[in-house]
Amino acid sequence: MDSAKPIVCWFEEVNKDSVALVGGKCSSLGELINAGVRVPPGFALTTHGYAQFMRDAGIQSEVNARLKGLDHQDMDKLEEASRIIREMIESRPISIELEDQIAEAYRKLSVRSCIPAVPVAVRSSATAEDLPGASFAGQQDTYLWIRGVDSVMHHVRRCISSLYTGRAIAYRMKMGFPHEQVAISVGIQKMANSLTAGVMFTIHPTNGDRSVIVIDSNFGFGESVVSGEVTPDHFVVNKVALDIMERTISTKTVCYTVDFKEQKSVALEVPFERQNIQSIVDDEITELAWMGKQIEKHYGRPMDIEWAIDKDLPAGGNIFILQARPETIWAEKASAPASGGAMSAMDFIVSSLIAGKKLS
Repeated sequence: MDSAKPIVCWFEEVNKDSVALVGGKCSSLGELINAGVRVPPGFALTTHGYAQFMRDAGIQSEVNARLKGLDHQDMDKLEEASRIIREMIESRPISIELEDQIAEAYRKLSVRSCIPAVPVAVRSSATAEDLPGASFAGQQDTYLWIRGVDSVMHHVRRCISSLYTGRAIAYRMKMGFPHEQVAISVGIQKMANSLTAGVMFTIHPTNGDRSVIVIDSNFGFGESVVSGEVTPDHFVVNKVALDIMERTISTKTVCYTVDFKEQKSVALEVPFERQNIQSIVDDEITELAWMGKQIEKHYGRPMDIEWAIDKDLPAGGNIFILQARPETIWAEKASAPASGGAMSAMDFIVSSLIAGKKLS
């Protein structure tokens, strides 16, 4: 194997400049780890590994033929092409060379985590993903609480095939990203056994107010919040003082957690007596907001962040960042870079006051 073209690499070996090698999601995880942010460990099947899988499968020319001449607005034909392509990919075996390298990295991750057959999230990480100018988030697949080498291999193929969902194909066409120039990496990351999880924005997603941090949370894994399946608890935090300015406790009827008997993620009804209880305590909200400030400062722009609180670890070291990507909605509306490259939250507040802006 060409050492310049690694098949797998650890998250800490990559950074924000490694998108071509490990895609947007995995490069962001590596950047966070190297910036000192608490992130669950893991490794990536690189885009070279993806390319080798496609060469071994011998289906790239047929995939290209299926995509040729499609209209991004004709969802029926897009979905039919997607179905055929995904079936082709998922039916092909992973070569012994690829399987050996993925299996050895998974074994090392299990040893590192002190958990036999460590539960992992198998996460797609496309090269056209989590970019400042386009939001590809959620177009490829993620699978939670996967255990064992065989299951990891199966879900790696499913992640690769998700590069060709109907939605992903249509969006690439609409945004002008040639299919043949988009590759995919697959991240295999230790699962946080989440007591609570959710999302955090270092800008108000509704009105673009950069003086606040907004946190949404629910019990269990963050899937229920990210998918919009539940109305989460909602907190607005002052970015300077880290005071909680707004607090909305919702009725949370569903959460995702692990079924230890089946060893998989399942949706469960939240017990009635917990449905209207605040899902995250105030000290955790403050720590999350502080972490969000550090991530925004590191990237120099407002961020969209996924997080989890691991119930198997003690307070003070149990809040993990699972993903951080540039916020795109308000960035597209802004006439100048979101942070000006150097403006702090306090600078923004002061400049807004001088301009006569009313802060909420």
